[in-house]
Amino acid sequence: MLTQLTKSRVYFAGICSLIVTVGVARFSYSLLLPIMQDSAGLTESGGGWLATTNFMGYMLGVLLAASMHNLNYKYNLHRLYLILSVITSAAMVVTSDMVTWAVLRFIAGICASGGLIIASGLILKWLVSNNHRAELGIHFSGAGVSIIVTSLLVEGMLTISVDWQQQWLALAVMAAVVAIPAWLWMPHPSAAGQAGVAAKDNPPGKAFTSIMLLAYFCAGYGYVVSSTFIVDIVEGAEGLQGQGGLAFLLVGLAATPAALLWDRIARIIGYLRALLVAYILQAIGIILPAINDTLPVVILSALLFGGTFIACVSLILTMAGKFYPSNPAKFMGTMTLAYGAAQIIAPVLTGYLAEAFGNYDIGLCLSAAVVMIGVVLLLKLLSIEKSLLEKKSLWTEASVSAR
Repeated sequence: MLTQLTKSRVYFAGICSLIVTVGVARFSYSLLLPIMQDSAGLTESGGGWLATTNFMGYMLGVLLAASMHNLNYKYNLHRLYLILSVITSAAMVVTSDMVTWAVLRFIAGICASGGLIIASGLILKWLVSNNHRAELGIHFSGAGVSIIVTSLLVEGMLTISVDWQQQWLALAVMAAVVAIPAWLWMPHPSAAGQAGVAAKDNPPGKAFTSIMLLAYFCAGYGYVVSSTFIVDIVEGAEGLQGQGGLAFLLVGLAATPAALLWDRIARIIGYLRALLVAYILQAIGIILPAINDTLPVVILSALLFGGTFIACVSLILTMAGKFYPSNPAKFMGTMTLAYGAAQIIAPVLTGYLAEAFGNYDIGLCLSAAVVMIGVVLLLKLLSIEKSLLEKKSLWTEASVSAR
């Protein structure tokens, strides 16, 4: 009972960490983007640049996580990120200067790596060392919860006609409260070794790793376009004004159980096959609004996107952690560099395409095409995996015959 309680607290800390460092420091911007465009003079390209600076910060955070070997430092860095997530959100209200906003979004992006990379690594290491199943589905359900919580808060504040500045302040207050359990219950690295379980690394080959990195880049491109612009896309569709918050809420509702569901699917058909299905469904979800922007289609798009984007993250980072259980955050960081590189390129390009063509259709089609390239890369990984398994089987048979 005590072990289960401890496990529950660890997972709860991870979920709260994601709400603060991802929900508030990252996803809330998508909700406030159309509001800031209406009230603060933010343009489509300006919105894209702010999103890009956020992801540039995220990349720096990932680099720090990947290069830092001392787990105690990572633990303390995670705590710093919780504090900075609150500060950078509150500080958005003090100015409407693009450069200042860009700096704040850059720092907030660094903080996002705290929940997705550092917290994931600390939790996975704790799970492995304490004889629990090495899966991050429950932790990554926090990404969906963070979307739901921020969406409800923003929509609730809109009903009482608050401005964009008050919205940011409300988000900062919520982050400060939620950061408390994340601060108190995130497992310290010393706690991970209590069970005395030795972690043995099982690194993949260079070809497998390189293709996996490219495939994850494709997933990152698909994710960032929809997650950044979905509210603005819906608000700009004829007859759907005022429905952007609903679409984002649906993304969160679909994402919350998705990581757990895809964990179960991966157990049955394998991680790569599960990823293959998730990529295909994600591509469909991305391109649907470009084909038809009626409310039922937008709802289906939001559900498909929400149900798959977090699966791609959870499944790939779980695989990364299983390759290197002794220090999961290191290889997770390397993988996320590829994911983050796409997040720097895509928002700016999509923003300029939207300004040039008057809508997001071309940007969505390009995004879906990149994800389908990822599908081709995953098929190659399946081929490599099959070849390795066949060689292993032949080696085993030869060993038995020799006896």
